[in-house]
Amino acid sequence: MRKRTWIILFIIVAVVAAGGLIVFKFRGGKTPDEITREIEPEYGDLTVTVSTNGVVEPQNRLEIMPAVAGRIEEILVREGDRVRAGQTLARMSSTDRATLLDAARARGAETVRMWEEVYKATPIISPIDGEVIVREIEPGQTVTTSTAVLVLSDRLIVKAQVDETDIGRIRIGQKAVISLDAYPETEIRATVDHIAYESKTVSNVTIYEVDILPEKVPPAFRSGMSANVEIIEQEREGVLTIPVQALKRKQGKAFVLVSEGEGKEPRRKYVELGVSDGSRVEVLSGLGVDDRVIVNFQAYQPSKEPGGGSPLSPWSRRRKR
Repeated sequence: MRKRTWIILFIIVAVVAAGGLIVFKFRGGKTPDEITREIEPEYGDLTVTVSTNGVVEPQNRLEIMPAVAGRIEEILVREGDRVRAGQTLARMSSTDRATLLDAARARGAETVRMWEEVYKATPIISPIDGEVIVREIEPGQTVTTSTAVLVLSDRLIVKAQVDETDIGRIRIGQKAVISLDAYPETEIRATVDHIAYESKTVSNVTIYEVDILPEKVPPAFRSGMSANVEIIEQEREGVLTIPVQALKRKQGKAFVLVSEGEGKEPRRKYVELGVSDGSRVEVLSGLGVDDRVIVNFQAYQPSKEPGGGSPLSPWSRRRKR
């Protein structure tokens, strides 16, 4: 019985080892390879951003509902039209007027015209300056006081979702850049217009909604479009920068290794740091443009064996075509 147990354990270990070998081969047999380079600090611009996504929505969405139930006689606007406060958007007959006009039609057009003059249609008025974004009703349809005949928007914005860990970095008036998923090559300048005070939970993540107001709304903007947003937290122009890979730390202090020439040990230089965009970091003091900073990059070299790489990889499929 004990011999049989040892055999089973041996088989399990062999299967696990074989599985590890297969995974390694399918991953292309990649092994980490450290590349050491010497670079010089350089002056440049740094932009620290908060990246998030959102949806194009009206900032204020106003549904226009009739004051009385009845029948729509005419609609004077279409989707996309700009309207002014006080402008007549449509005309309708109350239920009584519609019944009276239908009865008058049996007596002729002259009787209809008389009653149209005596019993005026009810106008539907725009309460705001805005744009018509929805037209749900057509002339001849009956409506109630809870029917949205038209929907107006004062302006389109991007409603961005910012994680609770980043909301402290957002301030009203910050600059932002919007790009639509449908038109990623188009960048739209914008500003932060409003930050929600109450959170929401989306997929078990606490977020806050932030209104991103475009400086100019492009014609392609449509309510419901998905968008990516880069909110600019800080900008630095003409500052001394180095790659973040060059940094090392000891006892909470940051330092870099500076080359002293061929055959000599590199010298440690402690630096004071400013902002970072994730790839480069601002150096406030401790380095000059003439220093040769040693940077270690981790590079992964693919296996040179024929057929290396996962057969499920898109790169593998691309090579086979």
